[in-house]
Amino acid sequence: MKRYLVGGAVRDRLLGLVPAERDWVVVGSTPEEMRRAGFRPVGKDFPVFLHPQTNEEHALARTERKSGHGYHGFVFHAGPEVTLEDDLARRDLTINAIAEDEDGALIDPYGGQRDLAARRLRHVSPAFAEDPLRVLRVARFHARLAPLGFVVADETLALMRAIVESGEIDHLVPERVWKETSRALMLDRPSVYFQTLRACGALARLLPEVDALFGVPQRADYHPEIDTGVHTLMCVDAAARAGHPLAVRYSALVHDLGKALTPRAEWPAHKLHEHRGVPLVESVSRRLRVPAACRDLAVLHTREHLNVHRARELRAATLHDLIERLGAFRSPVRFEEVMQACEDDARGRLGYEHSDYPQTGYLRAARAAAVAITAKAIVAEGHTGEAVGAQLRARRIETLHRWMETQRP
Repeated sequence: MKRYLVGGAVRDRLLGLVPAERDWVVVGSTPEEMRRAGFRPVGKDFPVFLHPQTNEEHALARTERKSGHGYHGFVFHAGPEVTLEDDLARRDLTINAIAEDEDGALIDPYGGQRDLAARRLRHVSPAFAEDPLRVLRVARFHARLAPLGFVVADETLALMRAIVESGEIDHLVPERVWKETSRALMLDRPSVYFQTLRACGALARLLPEVDALFGVPQRADYHPEIDTGVHTLMCVDAAARAGHPLAVRYSALVHDLGKALTPRAEWPAHKLHEHRGVPLVESVSRRLRVPAACRDLAVLHTREHLNVHRARELRAATLHDLIERLGAFRSPVRFEEVMQACEDDARGRLGYEHSDYPQTGYLRAARAAAVAITAKAIVAEGHTGEAVGAQLRARRIETLHRWMETQRP
């Protein structure tokens, strides 16, 4: 029995990065031998074990054969006769098909080190085309490694297009699409993920609502980048630069979907796009089975982002009702996430990437002024039932009116 460090741990070390985890492949063993050695079985589809001391994953070397559609359409074979080279051959990219033995020697039968040096993402073999999930994985790897200068090899991009054109991409289950997309959104440059999917045609199949934004013009005085798709990707990168959470990044991706429904005769204006966009956000979120926290924030941001943009123009009562709809009184975390998403929208524009956005500071201060008026104090005065809510709203509006007077130049 021999074991080899494989995959991301080897790749990242060669790139000078800190590996997130270490995975091993075991050659010349059987499940029975692994269990006798103290390894704990955890694999469902093929033999994977946890090391008794380190808990690191050890998988038996295996081969795979296409047997159906989609990510799960494979039959795996693991046995002591399967070689290390056999196991590496089934991997997606050459940079992920480098192994290291326990003495530190590298085994690189498919040129992964050359591709690392050339900053190239290249498939290992034509079998790459059998697994549609690899389209998303390559796009995600591209997004992760683009800051280091990596590009997708032309021949690999051609295979990705072939997967899309064959219809195989349509067999991916929503959970896998969301998992890869959510992981990509949490990278430093998530825009590259969506650009890569668009380059091979996968974006139009998996996220047609986002793909439809490309080529839709906006007013140049508000959006110097003009193209709505470009603006959308600038928004997700703005969210990444700010270190915002996943829900905010997802909201940045989908908040302008309604612009794709604007009649061409109205271009480059997009009146009512926020209302047209809400059903699209709900549809995308339902189709991809997006977590409720991400979906709810995206719907709220889509519906209200224009109101946030013009917050300083609102009267006290309208301002009160806006911050209440944004969750200011019941869910301060949700309120803050909407503020972040609106900042990303404002900074997702050419030339405005690092600009001030005073609207959110204004709304945060307005919330602080209004929330100081509490229902508890009103109840203490003897008010009951619906009168408590009516008094609370009236007093908060009056407080905001006085506060707004202090904000005038």
